[in-house]
Amino acid sequence: MHAAVIPAVDAPPVYRDHPDPAERHGDEMVVEVLAAGLHHLTRAKANGSHYSSNGVYPLVPGVDGVVRDKEGNVRYVALDDTALGTFADRTLVDPRRSVILPEGIDPVRIAAAMNPAMSSWVALRRRVDFHAGQRVLVLGATGSAGRMAVQIAKLFGAAQVIAAGRDTTRLRALTALGADETITFDQIGRAADVDVVIDYVWGESAAEAMIPMLTARADRAAPLTWIQIGSIAGRTAPIPSAALRSARLQIVGSGIGSVSARDFLAELPELASVVAAGAIDVRARTVPLAQVAQAWTAETDDRIVFVP
Repeated sequence: MHAAVIPAVDAPPVYRDHPDPAERHGDEMVVEVLAAGLHHLTRAKANGSHYSSNGVYPLVPGVDGVVRDKEGNVRYVALDDTALGTFADRTLVDPRRSVILPEGIDPVRIAAAMNPAMSSWVALRRRVDFHAGQRVLVLGATGSAGRMAVQIAKLFGAAQVIAAGRDTTRLRALTALGADETITFDQIGRAADVDVVIDYVWGESAAEAMIPMLTARADRAAPLTWIQIGSIAGRTAPIPSAALRSARLQIVGSGIGSVSARDFLAELPELASVVAAGAIDVRARTVPLAQVAQAWTAETDDRIVFVP
């Protein structure tokens, strides 16, 4: 079969022949890959910069995808740490980490949406006690995951969703997706009275946003939960001590480890149904897997989805 192979850390993927997978025990299943998304997590695990990377090379990247099993079922599957990911003609999966999809579903749409949508979906369902009527700020709302977070917060009944980012053109487009207000980072005080922050930014940008938000809150004793999910602005953030003392701020993370695999998997069926029904806007660009080297570092507003 063919696969995208990363031979060493920081090396680009190479499309080449690769040995076919073989089942070694009853918990494994060889499947045909139909579509696999190129996510930030995929790149980070491949180059070793993600905290869950295992540092084993060579490896076939791909953390999830849409596959077909031997019985003809189409599944969305999330992979555990493995050297054989979904950027291949076939791969090896644990069926317990998958969900069977409805007939006629678009594999590219599912492959593009599930990983970025899962971040905010699971955070609001499994990491905080979120309920309808609360107000939400999405930091980094112009990225793929941030755009979906705006929509998911609305689906979950948020009374107000404020989208924050730097690109004003992309921000304006978010009003059509449910954002009640869009702001740039220098306007962050306008989001002072939200209940939940979904943060894809972190770094100095997040730290610098905290004090203006907290000092402008009408009631500093009102709880504010800051959910740290992504770190596009930096892996560390110099949080001012005053931010933790001057208001009722709680900072939590949501991701692999802080949410159990069981909890992630429990959310997959409903999320897949919502995506399949078209309730979340999905921007996907299909690319043949043979072009993986060219697409690996491509800058695009669409989620790249590889097909064999």
